[in-house]
Amino acid sequence: MSYYDTNLDKNNANYVPLTPLTFLKRAKEIYPNYEAVIYEDRKYSWNQVYKRTVKFASALNKIGVKKGDTVSFLAFNTPEIFEGHYSVPMTGAVLNTINIRLDAKTIAYILDHSEAKVLVVDRQLHVEVKKALKTLNRKIIIIDINDKFADQSKCEKIGELEYESFLNTGDENYDWKMPDDEWQAISLSYTSGTTGNPKGVVYHHRGSYLMSTGSAVAWNMPNRLNFLTIVPMFHCNGWGYPWTIPMLNGRTICLRNIDVKKIFELIDKYNVTHFGGAPIVLNMITGAPESDKKKLKQKVYVLTAGAPPPSIIFKKMNELGFEVMHVYGLTETYGHVTQCAWNDAWNEFDEEKQNEIKARQGVRYPNTEGIAVMDPETMKEVPKDGKTIGEIMIKGNVVMKGYFKDKDATSKAMNGGWFHSGDLAVMHPDGYVKIQDRSKDIIISGGENISSIEIENTLAKHPSVSIAAVVAKPDEKWGEVPCAFIEMIKDKPVTEKELISFCKETLAGFKVPKQVIFCDLPKTSTGKIQKFELRKKF
Repeated sequence: MSYYDTNLDKNNANYVPLTPLTFLKRAKEIYPNYEAVIYEDRKYSWNQVYKRTVKFASALNKIGVKKGDTVSFLAFNTPEIFEGHYSVPMTGAVLNTINIRLDAKTIAYILDHSEAKVLVVDRQLHVEVKKALKTLNRKIIIIDINDKFADQSKCEKIGELEYESFLNTGDENYDWKMPDDEWQAISLSYTSGTTGNPKGVVYHHRGSYLMSTGSAVAWNMPNRLNFLTIVPMFHCNGWGYPWTIPMLNGRTICLRNIDVKKIFELIDKYNVTHFGGAPIVLNMITGAPESDKKKLKQKVYVLTAGAPPPSIIFKKMNELGFEVMHVYGLTETYGHVTQCAWNDAWNEFDEEKQNEIKARQGVRYPNTEGIAVMDPETMKEVPKDGKTIGEIMIKGNVVMKGYFKDKDATSKAMNGGWFHSGDLAVMHPDGYVKIQDRSKDIIISGGENISSIEIENTLAKHPSVSIAAVVAKPDEKWGEVPCAFIEMIKDKPVTEKELISFCKETLAGFKVPKQVIFCDLPKTSTGKIQKFELRKKF
């Protein structure tokens, strides 16, 4: 043992568990009266946001929420879900944000599997939520978000408690605690896997803290930026930005629904400097009618991720005054872990070549310890030749703790000391990654993951379907959409329209196949469907 290991132990003075909760506390202490969160006619300062989160945490504690419990949010991008990123972990509980586009069956599965104790839900989502709650065998405390800017024709009361009145039962002097251990869970996000049921991805406080700081560095984010929340805060915790923006004393402008005209209006009104969005959002912006657009007063910085964006989108966005950076990541990695960092040497290339480079997945974030393209069998890196395909592997503090209550899936994903992304890619000589295909049959449509197996299982229930195979079909608007290939049972004809209607009965709208093709499916000698042959048709 050396002197560097003697009498130099961790103590309360020199070691504090990392947590993004400190960012809000610091913002409140230094910038108490600065505007923090804006939504329609509501504006909150950092002091107000802090008091609201503490009171909500206190109210949750009074009804028995404690360390290790799960509190679910099913909400649009409004101040309530932003506050939940602080109030829930202030109690020691874990924040579970649920995709608002899911069907009742999947919502019920998530509430049951996560063992949610409380569900905070927007009243506009009452139809699917009420169906989901009827199938559960236990009672969940329901807290309604009653938003006057929701579609009131679609709103109904769901629970007995209402967000604002419930918040006001809390104590603004509540003595909330920092996590005992930075490895403590902070959030739970469900992602589609290669089976029909989604898998629960668990984040810890340390990873969320490091994602926040790493994002600020990688994107050159300044203090007092104006951030527009287009990425849903239910998705990878809004790529971590509910935690990043308070660190920078930025303003968060909430956007309830994706509305291009509204996006331009908010950019103009609040001098928005930054936002993130899937390629579909960028397509909507560039394809908007001139009457919906407003000329930008300044350059606006944009991150895009999800399905690999077509190179032309960079040209179109640049012409409008947006500077787009492509990033890549997964729910399992707290969001983006690579960026297409620009190299000045590329300024000499023509515009088309530059846009092709911008469409790469890029190099690792400063908060990511390792990105490699490997042969998953040998776990050796493939040559950096831009041709040899391998699987993207990731290592670092922003890799999830694991899959909730799924030891086997966790072990498989972390095999060999690297997280296996399931994405197939090449590594270019300059060290930049470019995705070629997906080893999983996940379809990424508008930034949302869709399990092909879930759709296949639904189609297989139709009396006219013998075998179904679903693959991703390229789509100019959504990036990818599900396409179904069907072998029919003889003497039981069915039409494309009938099968699509059948799927709509049980699947969320974005999961329904956009095209059905009837054919004999290509199979191996053992009867396995050769999906790569189906993809070739596109």
